Amino acid sequence: MFDLVLRGGTIVGANGFLRADLCVSGGRVAALLSPQTPVGAKAEWRVDGCYLLPGLVDAHVHLREPGLTHKEDFESGTRAAAAGGVTTLLDMPTDEPWTDTVDSYTEKQSLAKGRLYVDVGLQVALRRDTDQLHALRSLNPVSVEVFTADVPAAYLHDTQSSLLHALKRIKPLDILACVSPGDQSLLESVVQGGVDEFAASRPPLAEASGIAKAILSAAEAMTRIHIRQTNSALGIATYRRMRDLADVSIETTPQCLLFSAQDYYQLGADIKASPPMRSVEDRDVLREALREGLIDIVATDHAPHSREEKTAEYGTFAAIPGGMPGVQTLLASMLHFVGTGDIDLPALVRMCSTNPAQRFRIGDRKGALSPGKDADILVVNPNLDTCIRHGDQLSKAGYTPFDGMRVPGKLTAVFLRGQPIYEDGRLASVAPTGTILGAFDHEFA
Repeated sequence: MFDLVLRGGTIVGANGFLRADLCVSGGRVAALLSPQTPVGAKAEWRVDGCYLLPGLVDAHVHLREPGLTHKEDFESGTRAAAAGGVTTLLDMPTDEPWTDTVDSYTEKQSLAKGRLYVDVGLQVALRRDTDQLHALRSLNPVSVEVFTADVPAAYLHDTQSSLLHALKRIKPLDILACVSPGDQSLLESVVQGGVDEFAASRPPLAEASGIAKAILSAAEAMTRIHIRQTNSALGIATYRRMRDLADVSIETTPQCLLFSAQDYYQLGADIKASPPMRSVEDRDVLREALREGLIDIVATDHAPHSREEKTAEYGTFAAIPGGMPGVQTLLASMLHFVGTGDIDLPALVRMCSTNPAQRFRIGDRKGALSPGKDADILVVNPNLDTCIRHGDQLSKAGYTPFDGMRVPGKLTAVFLRGQPIYEDGRLASVAPTGTILGAFDHEFA
């Protein structure tokens, strides 16, 4: 007797489609059976004509807790994720305080307990002194974040030697090192003026230089790395030429695939972030990289601010708080590219579910709808469409840069470990059941 069977759907995996009835027991996918195979189940859902996707894994999210909860918190951020089909998100460590010690990590775990509507993996920041690294690894975070520019001095690995030292320290701990690429020597600490001056202060050369240094250091240290959001033609070209030197993956974001610097003049502060939006030519190169499969992961860099912060008057464009909400619109924004023919649904699953799950080593439970995996299921009706609207957003930011975009396909239900958490446009009235995940889901000795 199964707990649940979903009948009539087509399962989408990273490599194709499968017509099958999906059976769930104990929160896991128990079986994929030929359509209409007689089985006993406590509950049955008809999903005729719909696609069943594994829950998305957003590998780059700022939930803002602790310390910045006027922008977002565990409850609001994970509610937004649930409504958008992200059933697992990986939380960045740049809160107040940063997650860089055993105490700050355990405090974050404690704050999250009983307040998560989806599953969350925690990421830790590597200080220059690296003293806490081994103790942090024993707590089983999903990554160690290494910053090469635009951060406080305590976290700045801005030279080839300091980056190499960091990656050599990470290597024996067998955990993914995520590098935010930049070149501090090319960045201006204070930027005067407007949009053009801000964009010029964060040039593609800085990104490309950061990517090159990260890959070379990873090759020397023999450390697995993941390069955070890229959005320039020069950065893509650098990655293309150097990626075979090391065990490396790369991500970009929906906003960088959809917007260019020209959009600043319409959307202004709402899309101000770092890296800045690039030229139309840069954006088109990024889209081509998406089409060819060079991009491993699409994540959101969900980084909300309050509307008061975003709409206040600032002396320079650079002074506007950087970042925007995105976790609720990851699926919808990627369905846009399915609609344009840039990608297909298996590619969406690959970049937004399977690849991040495997890369961050939570793939034993996440990233696919196959027996033994968590029954994190998205039901998408291809015969309906979705209009992304400000008013539907559950993030405290209260807006989306994609307002008014209409995309093919509609998310009609979301299951977390076999339990419905979202159905027909509203969250289920159930207590939050999300958990904190760790890489391998076991302790590091």
